Amino acid sequence: MRAINYDDGQLTLLDQTKLPTETVYKTYESVEEVARAIEEMVVRGAPAIGITAAYGTVIGARKFVSGDFKVYMQKVIKRLWHTRPTAVNLHWALERMEQIITDDVDDSIQLLEQEARLIEAEDTDINLAIGNTLKHLVQDKTAFLIHCNPGRLATSDYGTATAPFYLAHEAGVKFKVYSDETRPRLQGALTAYELSDAGIDVTVITDSTAATLMQQGKITAVFVGCDRVAANGDVVNKIGTLPLAIAAQYYGVPFYVAAPTPTFDLKVANGADIPIEERHASEVTHLAGQSLTSVQSVYNPAFDVTPHELITALATEHGLIEASQEAIEELFRKGER
Repeated sequence: MRAINYDDGQLTLLDQTKLPTETVYKTYESVEEVARAIEEMVVRGAPAIGITAAYGTVIGARKFVSGDFKVYMQKVIKRLWHTRPTAVNLHWALERMEQIITDDVDDSIQLLEQEARLIEAEDTDINLAIGNTLKHLVQDKTAFLIHCNPGRLATSDYGTATAPFYLAHEAGVKFKVYSDETRPRLQGALTAYELSDAGIDVTVITDSTAATLMQQGKITAVFVGCDRVAANGDVVNKIGTLPLAIAAQYYGVPFYVAAPTPTFDLKVANGADIPIEERHASEVTHLAGQSLTSVQSVYNPAFDVTPHELITALATEHGLIEASQEAIEELFRKGER
C-alpha cells in the first residue's frame, strides 16, 4: 500500500479522502493540481506532504516553456510553499529543491528529479530506523494507543509511529493497537485500515475513549507522530494529541513521539511560535456529505501543541532522546540531519 508514485513527469496519489470505502488513485501533471491535492488532503501526513511537494517541483520544472527559468521556479515553489502552514517537512523539502536549481533547465530537471527521489528514499530509511528505535517496547501481550495516521499512508513506507508495529508483526510478536478515530477527518480510521490490512490486531476507538483505556490499565504506551518539533522539544501534532499526553501523564503511561529529524524546526523557540492551521468548518459540521449540526460557528484547528514536559522521549532515526533543548542541540551538534 503506497500513497505516492512518481513516473516520468506524472505524480500518482492515493486519494485519502476516499478511504477506506474506496481505493482511488489520481494522477497529477501540473503544479496547481499537486498544490490542490495537498490543500484538499488527498495526500496528508508531514513526510508525504514533503515528498509530494518535491515531486511537484519537478513537475513544475518540466512544464517550463520560456522566460527566466529561476524566476519561474520561484513561483512554482511559492505556490507549493503556501499549501499547508504547519507541517515543516513541506518547507524543508522545498528548500532542498530550491538550492539545486540552476540556469540550465535540462540539468535542473535532472537534478530536481534525483533530489525528489532521494528525499523519498531517505524517508523510508528514517521510518525503518525509528521503527527499530521503538521496536523493543512492542512485546507479546503489550497494547498501544495511537492517534491520527503516522503510517504508510502518511509517509513513503512503514510510517513513523507505526513502523515498530510493522517490524514487530514481521517478527511474530503478538500485541494490540488501539487507534483513535481522530475527529474530524478520521485519519485514525486510516491507521486502523492499514494496520488491519497488514494483519495487525487493531481496534478503533473514539477520541474520548482513550483516557478510559489508560484508567483501566490497558495501555502499555502511547505512540504518536508529529508535524513539527520546536527547539525546546514542544511538539505539534494532529489536534487531540495534547489531551492524550495529559491523560498519559496522569495515569503513568509512557508517551513517545516518533520524530524524524526533518520535522525539527530549530528556528522556533517553542510550540507557541508555530503557526496552527485552521481548517474549514464543514469538516466538523459534516461527515461523508451529511450534516451533523445546524450550528455554523466552529473552531477547527488542525493541530495542537504538546509541551515537552509531557513527552517521555522523542524517537528519532538516531535513537531516543529527551524532549529538551539540550538534547536536541546535542543531536544536531553531531550533524544528525
